[in-house]
Amino acid sequence: MLTAGLMFPALFALILLGIPVAFSLTIVAAAAGLVAFGDVAFNQLYGSFYTASTNYILSAVPMFILMGALLERSGIAERLFKVMNMWLGRFPGGLALATIAMGAIFAAAAGVVGAVEVMIGMMAIPAMQKARYDNSLIAGTICAGGSLGTTIPPSVIAVMYASLAQMSVGKLLAGMMLPGLLMVALFLIYIVIHGMLYPVPPDPDETPPEEIPLGEKLRITLLTMVPVFALILAVLGTILAGIASPTEAAAVGAVGALLLCIANRRFSLGILTESLAITVRITAMILLIAAAGTMFMGVFAANGGAQLIRGFIDAWGLGTIGMVVFFLLVVFVLGFVLDWTANILIVVPLFTPFIRASGIDPVWFATMVLVVIQTGYLTPPMASSIFYLKSIAPPDMTYGQMCRGVLPFIALQILTLLFIVAFPALSTWLPERIVGF
Repeated sequence: MLTAGLMFPALFALILLGIPVAFSLTIVAAAAGLVAFGDVAFNQLYGSFYTASTNYILSAVPMFILMGALLERSGIAERLFKVMNMWLGRFPGGLALATIAMGAIFAAAAGVVGAVEVMIGMMAIPAMQKARYDNSLIAGTICAGGSLGTTIPPSVIAVMYASLAQMSVGKLLAGMMLPGLLMVALFLIYIVIHGMLYPVPPDPDETPPEEIPLGEKLRITLLTMVPVFALILAVLGTILAGIASPTEAAAVGAVGALLLCIANRRFSLGILTESLAITVRITAMILLIAAAGTMFMGVFAANGGAQLIRGFIDAWGLGTIGMVVFFLLVVFVLGFVLDWTANILIVVPLFTPFIRASGIDPVWFATMVLVVIQTGYLTPPMASSIFYLKSIAPPDMTYGQMCRGVLPFIALQILTLLFIVAFPALSTWLPERIVGF
């Protein structure tokens, strides 16, 4: 068990030295594997790579990424932002409300976190700065809206989680729906209250939303929203109804995104090539981490990792509730040094046996883990969301403003987590009623 206990410190040391996560996982796993298996270690480790590369559910990942890449270039995002602003612009903090709403809709359409944030950020930052919104609110709104791809189904993270935990993808996606909608509602309520306390004067160069005729509003809304919701229904609806597997539904979504790109006259061979290149690059990164993570956890278990964790839980007298809190804290801390892919691939195989043995509902626990991962995604100083935003933000938007901007949304995510803890039915009621209906 000593070797298992040294694996995580060694992993963090390599990551902090700047070695990519996948290589850090592989190096530590190979070294510990020699201790566990001796000369046949590499034959054992090869099996982990083979298992990850032949996982059928993980084959949905590249299709979801391609769908997100095509949607980003289809022109739907700009039109959707205008529609959201048209309906929500007259409320306090209207542009911020539109940003959160668009983040939620695109999270449901694409399921890819970073792509959603960059996409809405490029449109929302100029519009909100022109309307004289505070930079902290702009940053917080964009980071929070972009992070919704973690908890709004269909989510690539959820698909990977379900695959690793050997649970129903449809049930997990259904279990995320109500908590995801609750989180969006809390974000919107906060923005309205902030807008009432710190009102922003209307932009004299913009046509007030209330002056646009109702018929024109409805026409623009239908033309924009119907294709988006049709795509969401094609992907999410077929999974929940049991009509299609996640991989098949993701493929339908990718085709749908391609058709939207063609319909909006944004399609070209250059866009297709660029989207495919992004898909290959991100998929290769995710699957390499998946293979290395599978190898790492296999070696950790072989060196007595499960007994080590059980001994720790027993020694500290952690009951079922204490164990869940401990696991969630581990997920949160890992989020400071690992991206969501590596985090999921390490913690899910590690914790799942204990969760099942304790009789805890796996959908309830998984939903809490995903909310914690989303919270870590926003939490400074190693917040991935802030790094994404920094790559597209203007020079006058500082890192300090970004950190201050995300704090209220972090508090709202923690509040969502507390609701799930207090009312497990938020994540367990819906799966039993709509999955496979």
